[in-house]
Order: sequence, then C-alpha cells, then structure tokens
Amino acid sequence: MSRRPRTLPAELGATFTPAQARAEGVTARRLRAQDLERPFRGLVVVRPTEPERETNEDSSPFARDRAKREEVLRLARIYRPLMSQHAFFIGRTAAVLHGLPVAPAKHLEVGVCAPHRAPRRRGITGRQIAPQLVSVREIDGLRVTGPVATWATLATMLSVRELIAVGDAVVRVPRDTWGHRRPEQALSTIDQLHAVVAAGRRPGLRKLCEALPRIRVGSASPLETDYRVDAESAGLPEAELDVEIRDSGGRLLGISEFFYREFGLVVEVEGDHHRTSREQRNRDIEKYAAYTAIGVEAVRLTSAHIRGVNPRATEMVRTALIRRGWRP
Repeated sequence: MSRRPRTLPAELGATFTPAQARAEGVTARRLRAQDLERPFRGLVVVRPTEPERETNEDSSPFARDRAKREEVLRLARIYRPLMSQHAFFIGRTAAVLHGLPVAPAKHLEVGVCAPHRAPRRRGITGRQIAPQLVSVREIDGLRVTGPVATWATLATMLSVRELIAVGDAVVRVPRDTWGHRRPEQALSTIDQLHAVVAAGRRPGLRKLCEALPRIRVGSASPLETDYRVDAESAGLPEAELDVEIRDSGGRLLGISEFFYREFGLVVEVEGDHHRTSREQRNRDIEKYAAYTAIGVEAVRLTSAHIRGVNPRATEMVRTALIRRGWRP
C-alpha cells in the first residue's frame, strides 16, 4: 500500500507556484506526488478528490456536455493568473465556455490582438488575431471572445456543416420551463453573424460565407441541424422551425421542431430521454393524439435515422410529404 502524501501547508491553497512551495519547505519529491498536477508550466494544482468532483450517474449528452464545460472552466480558472491583461480565451475553449456544441481542444486556446505576441506555454495554444476581427466579454470572470467572434474563429477548425450547427446554436432563441421564448437569452443574431463576416479578411472566410446563408433561428441541437441540412440537400421543402402547434381555439397542443404547415406535417427529432423517461413518453402520447385530432401527422426521428449507418430520415419525411399532397 502506497503511503499517503504529506499534507501541504494550508498557506499554499489549491494552486501555487513551485517557488511558493519551496518557500514553505515543500520538497521536490512531494511536488511529484500523484495528488498534484501541473497543467501549465509554472503552476502546481492540487487534484480534486472524488467527493470534491461532482458525482453524477447521469450519462445523457447534456450531462456529458456539462462535465466537459466544467473541466474547461476549471482549467481556465487555474490558468487565469498567468494570463496577460490583454489575453483572452478563443477558439474551441471560448466555444465550450459559451456552451456551444464544440468538442474542447487538447489544450486551452488563448488569443491576443496584434501586435501582441501569442502566448507560448505548455498546455496552451496561443493565437494572434487582428483587433478588428474580435470582440471580448467576460464569462464567470474570464475574458472570452464574444459568441459571434468565437464562431468566426472556428472556421479554420470546423467543416461547413459544423459551422452551420454552431451558428444555429449562437442564434437560437431559448424557451423557458413553460415553453415561452426568451429572445433576450439568445447569444446573438443572424445580423451580427453577417457583420462579423463582413468585418474583413480572415482565415476560413470562404467556409463562413458558405455556412452563413444556411443558418436558421429555431434549431435547438446539432441533431436538428443535421436533419435540416440533409433535408435541404435532398430537395425537401423548407420547414418552419420551433413551432407552437395549436387547435382552432388557440389551445397549445405542443411545440415541434419542424412544421410543414402546407401539408399538416410535423417532424420531431427525439433524444434518448423520450425513451428513458416515463413522464416524457406519456406527454408524447398525449401530444400526438392531440395532433391527430386536428389532422396533423407526425414523423418521429432519432439519431439513428439521421446519423446512422443507413440514414433514412429524409426518405421517411419525403414519403410522408408525398402522402400529404406534396409534389416534388
């Protein structure tokens, strides 16, 4: 059984420099113990113990995204004391901090405006950017590129399809618990995306110009964006997004991701909670019964239909549209 490392002096706290540790009498051997990590040159960090880390058995995509953001946020806070006053988080790091659907980079990405030199340090990817191409705001006390500038800086890393999905997330208008739209909570607008593309030449501009006209307000997830892009490529008519379905008396029956109003057809993109939650299943049964009563048909899709080995989503919707009177 390995010996438990000696307790560190309380004066050091959870983050400190090797010089501070030596001043408190901490040996070089103690600084190599497994309960410490050095994510960045010049800093030593006490690893969180298991009780300190939030233990959550939820394995849903939302829980994984939340855990991903919390880890990036933890590392960004650790690195903050080392940042110069003109530096800010950029690229994938900024995207994760904004809650955008982007996987984090291997290292934190830190930017500066020219003529400042991009930082160079272990655990950091430094980037220099023209000042007219970026705006900076604070998130949880951290300097981060704004949502629109963040989207634009991702053009060198993401495909056009991925940029459409991130753009959809940037302009999405959230709904609250009661289903009311909250436009004040949107990260940005399509007009602001146009403005950042028009701001001047930048790496990846061609991809931004290709993605921009295909971004829409109303997609709540990358899976919904994937269906929409596939439907467009397949020549299906354009659907309304994030639509409140009401009966003739104005009573709200449900909110659907896609509505082909002319043909009385909705398309629902269902996450795993529709399968695992009994309460959600019961709501779905009641909603679709109400839709049927007013003559609205529903096509229900999962990730397997959209992203599976043999995706069938657009063909399923095409068949339903033809049945409802659409003529290709």
